[in-house]
Amino acid sequence: MTKQTPKENSQGEKLFLVDGNSFCYRAFYAIPNLTNSRGEPTNAIYGFVTMLRKLMEEQKPGHVAMCFDRKEPTFRHEQYKEYKAHRNPMPEELVKQIEPIKEFCRISEMAIFEKAGYEADDVIGTLAKRGEKEGYQVFIITGDKDAFQLVNDRIKILQPHKENLVYDAEKVRERFSGLGPEKIVDILALMGDASDNIPGVPGIGGKTAMKLIQEFGSVDSLLKRLEEVSSEKQRQNIKENLEDLKLSQMLATIDTDVPLEIDWNALRVVEPNPAALMEFYKRYEFRGLMKSIAGHGEKEAKERDYKAIQTLQELKAFAGALQKVKAFSFDTETTSTDPMKAVLVGMSFCWDPFTAYYIPVSSPAQQGPGLPLAKVLEVVKPILEDGEVAKYGQNIKYDEIVMARHGASLRGVAFDTMIASYLIDPVKRNHNLDDISLEYLNVQKITTESLIGKGTKQITMDTVPLEAITAYACEDADCVMRLVSILKAKLEEFGLTGLYEKVEMPLAGVLARIEMNGVALDLEFLKKLSDKAAKEIDALVKDIHVDAGIEFNLDSPKQLADVLFVQKKLPALKKIKTGYSTDASVLEKLALSHELPRKILEYRERAKLKSTYLDALPEMVNAQTHCVHTSFNQTTTDTGRLSSSEPNLQNIPVKTETGRLVRKAFVSRERKHGKGKILSADYSQIELRVLAHFSGDPNLTRAFVEDRDIHTFTATLLYGVGEKDVTREMRNAAKTINFSIMYGKTSYGLSQDLNMPIPEADQFIKNYFARYAKVKEFLDAQKEKAKKDGFLTTLLGRRSYFPNINASNMQLRQYAERSAINAPIQGSAADLIKIAMIAIQRRLEKEGSESLMIMQVHDELVFDAPAGEIDRLAALVKEEMEGAYKLNVPLKADITVGETWYKN
Repeated sequence: MTKQTPKENSQGEKLFLVDGNSFCYRAFYAIPNLTNSRGEPTNAIYGFVTMLRKLMEEQKPGHVAMCFDRKEPTFRHEQYKEYKAHRNPMPEELVKQIEPIKEFCRISEMAIFEKAGYEADDVIGTLAKRGEKEGYQVFIITGDKDAFQLVNDRIKILQPHKENLVYDAEKVRERFSGLGPEKIVDILALMGDASDNIPGVPGIGGKTAMKLIQEFGSVDSLLKRLEEVSSEKQRQNIKENLEDLKLSQMLATIDTDVPLEIDWNALRVVEPNPAALMEFYKRYEFRGLMKSIAGHGEKEAKERDYKAIQTLQELKAFAGALQKVKAFSFDTETTSTDPMKAVLVGMSFCWDPFTAYYIPVSSPAQQGPGLPLAKVLEVVKPILEDGEVAKYGQNIKYDEIVMARHGASLRGVAFDTMIASYLIDPVKRNHNLDDISLEYLNVQKITTESLIGKGTKQITMDTVPLEAITAYACEDADCVMRLVSILKAKLEEFGLTGLYEKVEMPLAGVLARIEMNGVALDLEFLKKLSDKAAKEIDALVKDIHVDAGIEFNLDSPKQLADVLFVQKKLPALKKIKTGYSTDASVLEKLALSHELPRKILEYRERAKLKSTYLDALPEMVNAQTHCVHTSFNQTTTDTGRLSSSEPNLQNIPVKTETGRLVRKAFVSRERKHGKGKILSADYSQIELRVLAHFSGDPNLTRAFVEDRDIHTFTATLLYGVGEKDVTREMRNAAKTINFSIMYGKTSYGLSQDLNMPIPEADQFIKNYFARYAKVKEFLDAQKEKAKKDGFLTTLLGRRSYFPNINASNMQLRQYAERSAINAPIQGSAADLIKIAMIAIQRRLEKEGSESLMIMQVHDELVFDAPAGEIDRLAALVKEEMEGAYKLNVPLKADITVGETWYKN
């Protein structure tokens, strides 16, 4: 039945009937390989949502119905068992997204229509005809050609994927050689439809079908005048397939009388509930869409109270209030993102949600409208340095460094929203305050770019008007304060509170100290090394040009490809959009049998080393401290490892002598006076020891308990020889497979590393697992656990997620499986060195040592120490690193001491 329609609904308003299945398929194939952090496919959901939003915003219909197919067979299947029988089933990853898509439609208060025994086409046809009678202007949103039969003066087809192309009756006639909508079923009946397995008449395609209908007017007329068909073959085919033709006519006809109950009011477009939409977008991690509705809802309904402290009297009153609180959020505004160069512009504070304060400051280095820095510090320094008062922040390591340089230590640091967000969701790439606030508070923050711009026109914070910077700074502090309780609950829910409080938060303070310590450089040595490298590069370029027989730009992939693959006729191994690839993987394979690619690889390595380190490092030396101050990033890797930037100390090459020589430039700041030394402490085989602990493998455990050389030990097992008979080649092969196993390498990958046939590499892996059977059991169990849970944990409970572990795409799935093998091992190694760093720094401070921790590079810690403290420092570092955690195998730290960081 059709419910009574209010008069205002039937005044020619637009009624949109969306072919839901067509929309889903189009979205699915438009955006490949998109998943959320739980590994759920989201490409079709995201595509559907964005396509539908665009359609609604551009077309502004008054009423909308979403129409879907159902799983049950339809009346067409009952008439013809082969109907759609050859069509591939819906991809599994799309099947998983259909219900969430319908959920989005329900949240958006869009009526969903589907009927058992009928297709979405029939539902659309019925709604279209009834909508037409109710006076609507009906638009069918589909790419299906069957729907053209429905077109008339009040029913049209709209195709958003073709720039909102509208098919009215005239447009249909243009497409079908002058034949109108009423002839579409006849055309389809004759030509059939391979995608739906509608048989049609053999030998009659689209053009012939249209020609026949033009001549005879309809299938019925054609059958009556069949003898007039000029082509004997066509006439014969039609005669022999009369039943299929009539069947095809029935199958192609859309049923416009499906028994549907329609409440036209329910189809009216209304504003969806923003809170429900936000939850949906959060669930599927559509951060861009979250921004589109941020700021709505009750969370932001409360008026904010943000205030700038502009007089000493106001400062005094502010201090009185601050002294009474036990916890507050704190943020600094400065002139630079480099905390070692930044000049303080102001500070913001918050201890009650929606209420915050900003104190602009002025100093000899920063003239402005603020209060004198010395006066402000008199008031706030005692509170900032009170360890009993908890401080919260976002990337608070930055604020610690800035405040330390401006005369106040930040003690009692208890929470960092950036680190908490990272631990909760390490797969997420951005943990900036804008994204976190949007995700958890539904707040679209004032952006930094809106205040200072970007690129060449960017200004600094000290030139931003007081009113604008007050709103920005107070909002930062306010959002942090409001986030703390939410993120604390999340950490507790995921079992991460211990890791956060005992490791990550204390580590942030240690990293702040390391960054402030900095590293001294021997600039004269770097200059000599750079000059030498320049000469070597020039000679190498000339040598390459001689070998190539032509001068060309080695940095031009196009010119290089022409030389290698056209002129030298070397095999082109990888095709790319612009021609043939000359990336490192291609050159490495070619270099096995050709000298020119080997030299080009050498050129690239030397040129990169020169530009990235030899020439760049001197430019990074701080003018005040005469040291380089790298920035350690605590929230950027999936596994929990630290990374560093400006400069990236972890990527300094160590496999080549030239790369290792760069380390000679890292020296003690007391070197010139003969009083300083560099001490390096490196965990020995830390990841293999963690693997031994996790797997409990007796052979692997015995090797470490007996302090054997693990690679030599593995070689004895694989080759069946005694340790004395292990050759260098045997040990190198054993070393390669030891590490290959931890990184989940396949027999193909190992064959490439060891330059051996794949079957031989496969047998090598089988032999390895025969000797280390428990390792195989553990790695297989890890993969299965990752597939079941979507994540794995480290020794301390850190989570590593694998969104693609169950992906249907084989490459994505295999990569996730390899990651699942390595991530808990690498993450546990990262946990261990972090524990050691915290313990070492505490002891250095407690014992009043003058030694400085200056770098962390993967499994290595580097110190700058007075010569007189070296023995004591070596013992302290070794004790804390080896005692960081009790594994079932011993931890071992190798200590080296020298004038520089260089190791032979």
